[in-house]
Amino acid sequence: MSTLRNFHVPLPANVYGQLREEAEKRKEPATVIARQAIEYWLKEQKKVARRAAIYEYAKEVAGSSEDLDEELEAAGIECLLESER
Repeated sequence: MSTLRNFHVPLPANVYGQLREEAEKRKEPATVIARQAIEYWLKEQKKVARRAAIYEYAKEVAGSSEDLDEELEAAGIECLLESER
């Protein structure tokens, strides 16, 4: 495990209360739940960034030779037509 660093996060009273309640229910320290929430959020941000990069790339190459492999498209259409029969 990597070295842990402390990070002070002031929370509104209602958020703090909800976190403490959840910690009691799960019988886990609130810091563990907060860490998991932050790790999850960071992971989701990477997904959002990846989707945005794919979208930008697709928009950039739309209509170009990089947009679509004609042979692959034809094979896909053929496969779909055969599966409908």
